Amino acid sequence: MKEITTSFLRANLIESSHKLKILVMDKNNKTLFSTKNDSDYIYPRSSIKIFQAIPFIKSMAVEKFKLNSKQVALACSSHRGEKYHIAELKNWLKKINFKNNILKCGIHNPLNTIAFEKILRSNIKVNELYNNCAGKHLAMITASKIQNYNIKNYLKFNHPHQIAIRDIFNYFSEKKVSKKNYGIDGCSAPQYSFRIKDIAKMLIKLTDNYNNKSKYSKEVKLLINSILENPKYIGGTDSLDSKIITVSNKKIFCKGGAEGVFLFSDIKKGVVGVVKVIDGNERVLPSVMYNLFKKLKIMKVSELNNLKKYYDFNISNHANIKIGSIQTNL
Repeated sequence: MKEITTSFLRANLIESSHKLKILVMDKNNKTLFSTKNDSDYIYPRSSIKIFQAIPFIKSMAVEKFKLNSKQVALACSSHRGEKYHIAELKNWLKKINFKNNILKCGIHNPLNTIAFEKILRSNIKVNELYNNCAGKHLAMITASKIQNYNIKNYLKFNHPHQIAIRDIFNYFSEKKVSKKNYGIDGCSAPQYSFRIKDIAKMLIKLTDNYNNKSKYSKEVKLLINSILENPKYIGGTDSLDSKIITVSNKKIFCKGGAEGVFLFSDIKKGVVGVVKVIDGNERVLPSVMYNLFKKLKIMKVSELNNLKKYYDFNISNHANIKIGSIQTNL
């Protein structure tokens, strides 16, 4: 097993380190890079929201309720609670004529620090729309409404919309999702564990559906194009996935998930990757993705330089004195 770690050094001493599981494959299922954890099961968490959104697109709800591309992107997002996110979600809610308490995702403060500070200063009371998974839940509710499904129990394992989502997982992974792999996500929606190599297979098939005429090409193209056109709506101003999409000139689709999961697909090259930080610490991901893209020549030098502008892999203290560095050994 090739052990990959990202280390945080103070002076020349490793102060802390984080191990990783990584698999990168091409469109022909050839392994380009692996830590040999390919058969390990992980919960991909929010990184697979694009797959969960396919039944929503298939329901024709986008056309019926005249949803825009930003709202479509939000269906796949882990939004950071910034003003422009909330504005589009409110508008979406108005289009389907529901109140925010129909969402069963729970409530948390904005994930973006500046947005959170603005909320505190303005004394605005946060609601379900501020949950980073609100777009995913609105997609489920909107699709259920147009198909006359029971909306009150839209998160139940055997709800028709959840069955439709499992059918999508079955199609893209080419394996049937088992109830033994079922869990509940942080937003209360069903979550399933997959082997890392099966997630990579799902990404390969997703990319194929985007580039070629396949079963879900129409739905996948609408989702990916909406995300690439509106990168800040998949995450936010300070999100790694939003930044990678932007600096790659919209050729890389990617999405992060809780507990240190990150998925990507180079749409043109057909190269896909699955990254999992074993201890779940997401702070290592910028260094990992920068070095991985550099090693496999997935990004141009100019694109890598632009990505590096967002992230300083040197560590400075509060007096802006350099005290160490962040290093990923690939």
